[in-house]
Amino acid sequence: MNHVPSESPDPLLLATAVEAVQKAGAIQMAHFGGPMRIDKKGAIDLVTEVDVAVERMFRALIAERFPDHLVLGEELQEDDLRTRQAPGYCWVFDPIDGTTNFAHGLPIFCASLGLELDGEAIVAAVYDPTRRELFTAEKGHGARLNGERLAVSRSSAVLESLLVTGFPYNVQQPEVGEELVDLFGHFLGRSRAVRRLGSAALDLCYVAAGRLDGFYEAALKPWDSCGGALIVEEAGGRVSDWRGTRFQSRMPQVLATNGAIHDEMLALLTEFHARRSGLTD
Repeated sequence: MNHVPSESPDPLLLATAVEAVQKAGAIQMAHFGGPMRIDKKGAIDLVTEVDVAVERMFRALIAERFPDHLVLGEELQEDDLRTRQAPGYCWVFDPIDGTTNFAHGLPIFCASLGLELDGEAIVAAVYDPTRRELFTAEKGHGARLNGERLAVSRSSAVLESLLVTGFPYNVQQPEVGEELVDLFGHFLGRSRAVRRLGSAALDLCYVAAGRLDGFYEAALKPWDSCGGALIVEEAGGRVSDWRGTRFQSRMPQVLATNGAIHDEMLALLTEFHARRSGLTD
């Protein structure tokens, strides 16, 4: 992907994004592995007191620094911003992406943040506090890991690629789980391997860093994908839905790749759904 240089966003925007995710990481690590209150939003969908504390911190920071900006967060959502593009500036924030990992003491989680302007992401920051890895991007100006430029991998075929995916919280519904497991097998038999890490934001950042070659997931929320998708694009990758439509953060189905295997993965998704449709007709 060739980047066309554009005017950089206000430096305070990226600085705020970095400050927010690093503060989030400090709160996460202060509680990680210790006692905490854990509640359920669904049968297997967890929320901890740390998720809520981090989001409150973030909302207070934005209210003080940018009082006219909107915030879409996972835990304290008050309107319909999760399903519609917002006019002006909108911060899309996941206080802990990988809450299930976090609650179980598994050190694969992060804070994920994207800033949209009229529905287009212009700034992103994702911070993994256990590895002290800070992924950032500004639209048109590349992506970085701890200040060093990122670039996607050069794998040119799915058979040579390491893929990653995730499952939604309704995976226990038989018809949902069966289809997603079948799709997992579909890619497993056509790639080098398929991983499942439990944090979509880190999955996306790892594609941007060239550690993984492709990522697909069926039912993401805006806070899962907004920041990471911009980081992938700015590292030279491609992000779309499962039909090839250019990514928007309100899309539930996301495909992110190094670009070189994108069309092949789209074709494999189409092939899978055609076969499934034939089985159910």
